[in-house]
Amino acid sequence: MSVRFETALIGLGGNLGDPVKSIRQALEMIDRHEDCRVEAVSSFWRTPPWGKTDQPDFLNACARVSTRLEPRAFLALCLQTEQVLKRVRKERWGPRSIDIDVLFFGDKNIAEDGLVIPHPRIAERAFVLVPLAEIAPDQILNGKTISERAQEISREGISLEQRR
Repeated sequence: MSVRFETALIGLGGNLGDPVKSIRQALEMIDRHEDCRVEAVSSFWRTPPWGKTDQPDFLNACARVSTRLEPRAFLALCLQTEQVLKRVRKERWGPRSIDIDVLFFGDKNIAEDGLVIPHPRIAERAFVLVPLAEIAPDQILNGKTISERAQEISREGISLEQRR
């Protein structure tokens, strides 16, 4: 019996060390997993910090991954990838070498301890919406497409760093 592939959408970012390198390494690690394939990656966007603003700008991107993993196992893979890349969790919304968030997982709605899908703050975050609109413009979030939401949100301080 084969397990069908689901489409997961992830957000990646960082502002310590070499964020471009960290994001690329994270995507390579996920793609090397036997049950995952990175299908698309957005451009890299330079974005101002969110939540805790007294830190360097972030570099952000989003990716579409096909996976046979269940949502919790896919989250575990993302967290393990962060650990391998030396992610240190000191303070909420603080500086970091890499951050990987599971934004969507197929059409699933999940609200469990430690796993909420769709990610609860997508609609508030231009640093997610702008790159996500490149690879999943028609994805629906609360009755609107990601593309519509990306057009409506302020892009103040956000600039294209590197085309995909």
